[in-house]
Amino acid sequence: MKTFFSGKAWVYSDNVDTDVIIPARYLITSDEKSLAKYCMEDIDETFASSVLKGDIIVAGNNFGCGSSREHAPLSIKGSGISCVIAKSFARIFYRNAINIGLPILECAELDGISKGDIIEIDLSKGSITNKTKCETYHAKPFPEFLQELIAVGGLVPYVRARLAEKKAC
Repeated sequence: MKTFFSGKAWVYSDNVDTDVIIPARYLITSDEKSLAKYCMEDIDETFASSVLKGDIIVAGNNFGCGSSREHAPLSIKGSGISCVIAKSFARIFYRNAINIGLPILECAELDGISKGDIIEIDLSKGSITNKTKCETYHAKPFPEFLQELIAVGGLVPYVRARLAEKKAC
Protein backbone atom coordinates (compact mmCIF):
# COMPACT_ATOMS: atom_id res chain seq x y z
CA MET A 1 0.00 0.00 0.00
CA LYS A 2 1.57 3.29 -1.14
CA THR A 3 1.53 5.89 1.60
CA PHE A 4 4.48 8.11 0.63
CA PHE A 5 4.23 10.83 -2.03
CA SER A 6 6.61 13.48 -3.28
CA GLY A 7 6.04 16.21 -5.83
CA LYS A 8 5.84 19.86 -6.75
CA ALA A 9 3.18 22.00 -5.08
CA TRP A 10 0.37 23.61 -7.05
CA VAL A 11 -1.07 26.20 -4.67
CA TYR A 12 -4.63 27.55 -4.76
CA SER A 13 -6.66 29.78 -2.46
CA ASP A 14 -9.92 29.30 -0.57
CA ASN A 15 -13.24 28.19 -2.09
CA VAL A 16 -11.94 26.44 -5.21
CA ASP A 17 -15.20 25.06 -6.54
CA THR A 18 -15.89 22.05 -8.71
CA ASP A 19 -16.76 24.32 -11.66
CA VAL A 20 -13.16 25.54 -11.86
CA ILE A 21 -11.68 22.14 -11.05
CA ILE A 22 -13.48 20.71 -14.08
CA PRO A 23 -15.74 23.11 -16.00
CA ALA A 24 -19.24 21.84 -16.77
CA ARG A 25 -18.64 22.11 -20.54
CA TYR A 26 -16.34 19.06 -20.28
CA LEU A 27 -18.70 16.78 -18.37
CA ILE A 28 -19.44 14.62 -21.40
CA THR A 29 -17.30 11.77 -20.08
CA SER A 30 -16.34 10.13 -16.80
CA ASP A 31 -12.94 9.03 -18.10
CA GLU A 32 -10.36 10.53 -15.75
CA LYS A 33 -7.66 10.85 -18.43
CA SER A 34 -10.01 12.73 -20.74
CA LEU A 35 -11.15 14.99 -17.90
CA ALA A 36 -7.55 15.64 -16.87
CA LYS A 37 -6.93 17.57 -20.10
CA TYR A 38 -9.20 20.32 -18.76
CA CYS A 39 -8.50 20.07 -15.03
CA MET A 40 -8.19 23.50 -13.35
CA GLU A 41 -8.51 25.18 -16.76
CA ASP A 42 -10.69 28.05 -15.52
CA ILE A 43 -8.42 28.91 -12.58
CA ASP A 44 -4.98 27.96 -13.95
CA GLU A 45 -4.49 27.65 -17.72
CA THR A 46 -1.02 26.12 -17.24
CA PHE A 47 -2.06 23.29 -14.94
CA ALA A 48 -3.12 20.55 -17.38
CA SER A 49 -0.14 21.07 -19.68
CA SER A 50 2.45 21.42 -16.90
CA VAL A 51 1.41 19.12 -14.05
CA LEU A 52 3.66 16.10 -13.56
CA LYS A 53 2.75 12.71 -12.18
CA GLY A 54 3.20 12.85 -8.42
CA ASP A 55 2.63 16.60 -8.04
CA ILE A 56 0.51 17.79 -5.13
CA ILE A 57 -2.33 20.31 -4.90
CA VAL A 58 -2.22 22.55 -1.83
CA ALA A 59 -5.29 24.68 -1.17
CA GLY A 60 -7.02 26.84 1.37
CA ASN A 61 -10.41 26.36 2.98
CA ASN A 62 -13.46 24.71 1.43
CA PHE A 63 -11.67 23.04 -1.50
CA GLY A 64 -14.13 21.33 -3.84
CA CYS A 65 -17.20 23.34 -2.90
CA GLY A 66 -20.06 23.64 -5.35
CA SER A 67 -21.76 20.77 -7.11
CA SER A 68 -21.50 17.17 -6.06
CA ARG A 69 -19.92 16.03 -9.31
CA GLU A 70 -17.49 13.15 -8.95
CA HIS A 71 -15.81 14.45 -12.09
CA ALA A 72 -13.81 16.99 -10.04
CA PRO A 73 -11.71 14.49 -8.06
CA LEU A 74 -11.59 12.20 -11.12
CA SER A 75 -10.01 14.96 -13.22
CA ILE A 76 -7.45 15.65 -10.48
CA LYS A 77 -6.59 11.97 -10.13
CA GLY A 78 -6.37 11.60 -13.91
CA SER A 79 -3.95 14.52 -14.12
CA GLY A 80 -1.41 12.58 -12.05
CA ILE A 81 -1.80 14.53 -8.81
CA SER A 82 -0.70 12.19 -6.01
CA CYS A 83 -2.47 13.98 -3.15
CA VAL A 84 -4.57 17.04 -2.39
CA ILE A 85 -3.86 18.89 0.85
CA ALA A 86 -6.25 21.62 1.95
CA LYS A 87 -7.06 23.54 5.08
CA SER A 88 -10.57 22.09 4.67
CA PHE A 89 -12.63 20.30 2.05
CA ALA A 90 -16.25 20.62 1.04
CA ARG A 91 -17.92 17.53 2.47
CA ILE A 92 -19.09 15.99 -0.82
CA PHE A 93 -15.67 16.49 -2.47
CA TYR A 94 -14.03 14.87 0.56
CA ARG A 95 -16.24 11.79 0.25
CA ASN A 96 -15.96 11.61 -3.54
CA ALA A 97 -12.15 11.77 -3.32
CA ILE A 98 -12.09 8.83 -0.91
CA ASN A 99 -14.59 6.91 -3.04
CA ILE A 100 -12.37 7.16 -6.14
CA GLY A 101 -9.08 6.61 -4.30
CA LEU A 102 -7.66 10.15 -4.46
CA PRO A 103 -5.47 10.71 -1.39
CA ILE A 104 -6.40 13.85 0.54
CA LEU A 105 -5.31 15.41 3.81
CA GLU A 106 -6.71 18.28 5.86
CA CYS A 107 -4.14 20.53 7.48
CA ALA A 108 -4.83 24.02 8.82
CA GLU A 109 -1.14 25.06 8.76
CA LEU A 110 -0.36 25.35 5.05
CA ASP A 111 0.43 29.07 4.69
CA GLY A 112 4.17 28.47 4.27
CA ILE A 113 3.84 26.41 1.09
CA SER A 114 4.41 28.21 -2.22
CA LYS A 115 3.82 27.11 -5.81
CA GLY A 116 6.72 24.96 -6.96
CA ASP A 117 7.89 23.92 -3.49
CA ILE A 118 8.79 20.23 -3.23
CA ILE A 119 6.44 18.48 -0.84
CA GLU A 120 6.76 15.04 0.73
CA ILE A 121 3.77 13.35 2.33
CA ASP A 122 3.60 10.31 4.55
CA LEU A 123 -0.10 9.51 4.39
CA SER A 124 0.10 6.85 7.09
CA LYS A 125 1.51 9.36 9.59
CA GLY A 126 -0.19 12.49 8.29
CA SER A 127 3.15 14.25 7.94
CA ILE A 128 3.66 16.90 5.27
CA THR A 129 7.21 18.13 4.70
CA ASN A 130 8.06 21.14 2.61
CA LYS A 131 11.54 20.08 1.45
CA THR A 132 12.13 23.46 -0.19
CA LYS A 133 11.69 25.39 3.07
CA CYS A 134 12.54 22.65 5.59
CA GLU A 135 9.14 22.90 7.28
CA THR A 136 6.92 20.08 8.53
CA TYR A 137 3.17 20.16 9.03
CA HIS A 138 0.89 17.58 10.59
CA ALA A 139 -2.51 16.33 9.52
CA LYS A 140 -4.66 13.69 11.12
CA PRO A 141 -4.06 10.49 9.14
CA PHE A 142 -6.96 8.36 7.95
CA PRO A 143 -7.67 5.11 9.78
CA GLU A 144 -5.89 2.11 8.26
CA PHE A 145 -8.98 0.76 6.48
CA LEU A 146 -9.52 4.10 4.69
CA GLN A 147 -5.84 4.21 3.73
CA GLU A 148 -6.29 0.72 2.27
CA LEU A 149 -9.45 1.80 0.43
CA ILE A 150 -7.60 4.76 -1.12
CA ALA A 151 -4.55 2.62 -1.96
CA VAL A 152 -6.58 0.07 -3.95
CA GLY A 153 -8.20 2.81 -6.02
CA GLY A 154 -11.39 3.61 -4.16
CA LEU A 155 -14.61 2.16 -2.84
CA VAL A 156 -15.57 -0.09 -5.77
CA PRO A 157 -12.16 -1.84 -6.07
CA TYR A 158 -12.07 -2.16 -2.26
CA VAL A 159 -15.46 -3.88 -2.14
CA ARG A 160 -14.55 -6.13 -5.08
CA ALA A 161 -11.33 -7.19 -3.31
CA ARG A 162 -13.25 -7.93 -0.10
CA LEU A 163 -15.83 -10.01 -1.97
CA ALA A 164 -13.07 -11.92 -3.75
CA GLU A 165 -11.45 -12.66 -0.37
CA LYS A 166 -14.73 -14.03 0.99
CA LYS A 167 -15.29 -16.22 -2.09
CA ALA A 168 -11.78 -17.66 -1.72
CA CYS A 169 -12.52 -18.90 1.80
